[in-house]
Amino acid sequence: MIDRRLLALAPEAGRRVAGAVLAKWGALLADVTIIAAVTRLLGLLAAGGAPEGLAATLAVCALAALLRAFCGLQAEKVSFAAQTGVKKQLREKLYAHLTKLGPGYGESIGTAEILQIATEGVDQLEIYFGRYLPQFFYSIAAPLTLFCVMAPIDLRAAAVLLVCAPLIPAILLLIGRMAGKMAGRQWESYISLGDRFLENIQGMTTLKVYGADGGRQEDMAGEAESFRRSTMRLLRMQLSTLILMDVVAFGGAALGAAAAALAYEAGRVSLAAALTLALLAAEYFIPLRQLGSYFHVAMNGVSAGERMFQFLSREAPPDGTDAPPAGRLAIEVKGLSFRYPGGERDALAGVESSVPVGALTALAGPAGCGKSTAAALLSGRQQGYTGSAAVGGRELSHIAREELRRRVTLVSHDSYVFTGTAADNLRLARPEATEAEMIEALRAVRLWDFFQNACGLATVLSERGANLSGGQRQRLCIARALLKDSDVYIFDEATSNIDAESEEAIMSVARRLAATRTVLIISHRLANLTACARIYLLADGRVAERGTHAELLARDGVYAKLYNEQLLLENYGKRGVHP
Repeated sequence: MIDRRLLALAPEAGRRVAGAVLAKWGALLADVTIIAAVTRLLGLLAAGGAPEGLAATLAVCALAALLRAFCGLQAEKVSFAAQTGVKKQLREKLYAHLTKLGPGYGESIGTAEILQIATEGVDQLEIYFGRYLPQFFYSIAAPLTLFCVMAPIDLRAAAVLLVCAPLIPAILLLIGRMAGKMAGRQWESYISLGDRFLENIQGMTTLKVYGADGGRQEDMAGEAESFRRSTMRLLRMQLSTLILMDVVAFGGAALGAAAAALAYEAGRVSLAAALTLALLAAEYFIPLRQLGSYFHVAMNGVSAGERMFQFLSREAPPDGTDAPPAGRLAIEVKGLSFRYPGGERDALAGVESSVPVGALTALAGPAGCGKSTAAALLSGRQQGYTGSAAVGGRELSHIAREELRRRVTLVSHDSYVFTGTAADNLRLARPEATEAEMIEALRAVRLWDFFQNACGLATVLSERGANLSGGQRQRLCIARALLKDSDVYIFDEATSNIDAESEEAIMSVARRLAATRTVLIISHRLANLTACARIYLLADGRVAERGTHAELLARDGVYAKLYNEQLLLENYGKRGVHP
């Protein structure tokens, strides 16, 4: 079972696999030498001869044993090097392709599946390259070598073993297709379970709030039971195969020993030769038996490799070559439309808008109207739109992604805080940032006093900023965005689910940036947009209304209705105000 595509994924592994096979072959020759020396001595003793060559035999056996140990150690070292090298190469390939696909990769493959391929899948392929492949080629070389050693002693006994040897590969070939399908189904079940598990973990808070955790628990139990059954079926197949191979291996070794005994009885060989044949017959099937034990692990690796090929075959969106002009960048959108793969309707349909430099612009609307889709498109995280979206007079699809990432910054409601110090997180935006610059950024979002009372920039943060409040976490991400010093800032629900102090600090930063930069505020909370120079209200992916806050209220349309409803809810219970 050799997949050339897998070999092409890790071309350097071929040299290490060849080295492991050569080391194993050297160990086999050492074993043959020891067997030949010992049986020769036993033959002399049985014939009543004086053990004249005892010292020489012991010396030969000692040297062969040392060679055997050395070759065995080298085989393990080379196999380990092959394993670690393959693991590094494969994960580098996966990561490189993931970066080519960009942040929109989630539209075609789930995060859980990527993690499973990069962890469990790569581990399975590590065994495939480090164990199975060396054993596969060694299992071809070893029987042929032993046949060449045994044939001059007794051709009949050697022929018996040579005929029996292909039975194990034949068994593996016969069950390979069935086992491959079962391994594929088991891997699919594993991927499905991982997807469901990650989805439930990420949405645990929502499930608890709406009391839906019990139903999801039952679904998870069903997925886990399906995975258990597929795993048990695969294990049953593996155990049955191992039993069958054991019968062939031990039966073949017994036939070889019997053939050696018959040859001795017929007088065709001496006692020493018969003993040599019998011991080599036992050695004959060990490599093939070991290959069978690695076979099913290799099947898992091949199944994981299939999913890896599917992922690596996904075409990355074409990268642009243009760069926006130097200086500040305005955004112009004309007839912008976008539909997600598999979607039944357009998430955006014919959107027309402009985001000038030096004025705060807002995008508003109810949930699901296309606001975040617009943010993803304008920041380059999503591709495949129709119409026109230009930044600094250059079409977005023509701008190099790296250049777009440098000039445009998206701050979302779920920006990530990593494990490490506050300085580590801030320097992700600008590695060369000085302490003074980082402190200034923290002061701008009114967060420096908090860190100063802790350990300053050396304050250790937990994964996802778990030791910060929601508002502090969001302000830290805003400070990181300020350090990046971009020309365009897009705040996508950056004030969602945070305290009033943090909300005011973030809006203050946005207003200050808008004086000299291009700033687009996306928010469902319309009270944050009252100072915006232009507000675009989206409804069903289209611009339903546009104007200033005062103009939209005077129009008494959809915007006014949403604003008044929010105002009524926020003032609920205050001074007798009720909806």
